[in-house]
Amino acid sequence: MKVWTRTVAAIAFVPMAMAATDEATLWNGKTAPLATPWTTEVSPGNALPEYPRPQLARPSLEHPKWMSLNGLWQYAASDGQHTPPFGKTLKDKVLVPYPVESVLSGVQKHSDFMFYRRMVDVPADFTAHGQHVRLNFGAVAQDATVYVNGRQVAKHTGGYTSFGADITPALRAGGPQEIVVAVHAPVDGANVMVGKQRLKPEGIFYTAASGIWQSVWVEPVPAASLAQLDFTPARSLDAFTVTAKLQGDSMNGTLHVTAYADGKPAGQVSGSTGKPMRLPIAQPHLWSPEDPFLYTFKATLTQGEQHDDVTSYAGLRSIAIGKVGGVNRILLNGKPTFLLATLDQGYWPDGIYTAPTDTALQFDIQKTKDLGFNTIRKHIKVEPARWYYWADRIGLMVWQDMPALPNGHNEKLSDADKAAFRADVSAIVEQLAGETSIIGWIPFNEGWGQWSIPAAAEFAAQIKKLDPSRLVNARSGLNCCDTKGDPQAGDVIDVHDYQGPGLPSPDATRASMDGEHGGLTLGVPGHMWPNTAINPYGDVKNRAALNDGYIANTAVLRDKGPAKGVSGSVYTQITDVEGEHNGLFTYDRKVEKVDEARVRAINEATIRAAGR
Repeated sequence: MKVWTRTVAAIAFVPMAMAATDEATLWNGKTAPLATPWTTEVSPGNALPEYPRPQLARPSLEHPKWMSLNGLWQYAASDGQHTPPFGKTLKDKVLVPYPVESVLSGVQKHSDFMFYRRMVDVPADFTAHGQHVRLNFGAVAQDATVYVNGRQVAKHTGGYTSFGADITPALRAGGPQEIVVAVHAPVDGANVMVGKQRLKPEGIFYTAASGIWQSVWVEPVPAASLAQLDFTPARSLDAFTVTAKLQGDSMNGTLHVTAYADGKPAGQVSGSTGKPMRLPIAQPHLWSPEDPFLYTFKATLTQGEQHDDVTSYAGLRSIAIGKVGGVNRILLNGKPTFLLATLDQGYWPDGIYTAPTDTALQFDIQKTKDLGFNTIRKHIKVEPARWYYWADRIGLMVWQDMPALPNGHNEKLSDADKAAFRADVSAIVEQLAGETSIIGWIPFNEGWGQWSIPAAAEFAAQIKKLDPSRLVNARSGLNCCDTKGDPQAGDVIDVHDYQGPGLPSPDATRASMDGEHGGLTLGVPGHMWPNTAINPYGDVKNRAALNDGYIANTAVLRDKGPAKGVSGSVYTQITDVEGEHNGLFTYDRKVEKVDEARVRAINEATIRAAGR
């Protein structure tokens, strides 16, 4: 068993005998209940300082022009009855962008209603030459109303999608600018997307993550600017379809895009922003987990004398269902590929929904790759843009779940609840449309929030209309647990089988996969979430039993999966999470519970066997 510990410049392995529970003192003097190797690196001066939006950086990702507003904000919990505290200093402080329940936030307590306040000096050159200033939020759970100098500039609903506003008209001529954010963050009792969040976490449900939980920043933009730039691979794999969304004074303009491969021009296109453009690529270099090659793009939006210069990136790859040996299989770039995945819930003992640092965010993805997996199932959560950036660069395919409505409430959903869920699903699909790593969407997990069997078919059609370039797994775990039943829709038949694995057969229109299996449980003293009942399901006695159990479990996929025509699997899970100790790593990421070489060998053999 390996144990991670922090060195001056990196993380290193030390022998298990040296393992100990470290007491980590935080920026505010508090002690973390369970620290990761990165917990003590976080401070008000360096809270996630990396540029948050790699696929739309202006003028470039290497040299973006922006100002981070991560750091200490004034904070006050509220009862929902008070007016925004304009001009008033709030007595408490919160470290943005960590959710208020997290120890890193400094608050460590949930509130359904809260206010954030900060005074900001906007750099003078942000408004020079007619530029406008945009205020951006990566995500705020659940409802946010934003004011600048007492003037409302934005109102957003949805805890998993980004939003922003042109705040130029609200800025004062000089001096600090007052930003106030009013948040409503219902968790229990509200039929909104909450995923695994609960106010009383237990079993497979975890601590809530409320308030601002992704980065906040301001940036200068022209009066008309690019809001989103997506590059969708053509089915022929020799071009991208370029789609632009604009914001500001006008919705029209001319867009010029140049593609680069290893710094050399590989194609260009110009045209009106009002319709998609085809960007042909010379000598196409495809993206895959084995070779995660990414094209970079320079784009200029021109309108009159103004221009908006941005950079972006994307990989050229296809994902589809096709006949192989007479049965439906998942094809990556036209070749049968077994999607061997871990379940990744994106929880952290110090930041809950928010990784403590960008290096930590990268860690889980890199270790998944090191263990020989080629896919991640991002489970019932949407991550910050930089998570997908690392998946794109490192080379992992991603099944993207939709954050679930509360389980067990299907019969209580109103028409308004259903309409809100439809809108949230569409917003997530549209926001993540440009992420190369995402190869498929999963609207429902085990029927949570699925008000009828036909609802899964409805969402499969809704998502496919929005994004025909990816697969749709209409319901992961059709054999469990709420609103059981096969919707007879989407691209994939998906069963859950613990310990499993399940080996469902493809049908006439769909490929098949085991959407969850495994779950072998081994707690490591000194590395467990405190004061939480342990979920003992799948318990094994020691490290040897865990390793042997994983090898035996995966060998079934290697030996029997190809004959059954199974196209993928999802092992639960990459890390422990609170009361669940079925991870390949402990919750604090300090102990790797499995033999990495053995796991990688069986994983690679399974992928090879299914690809033959």
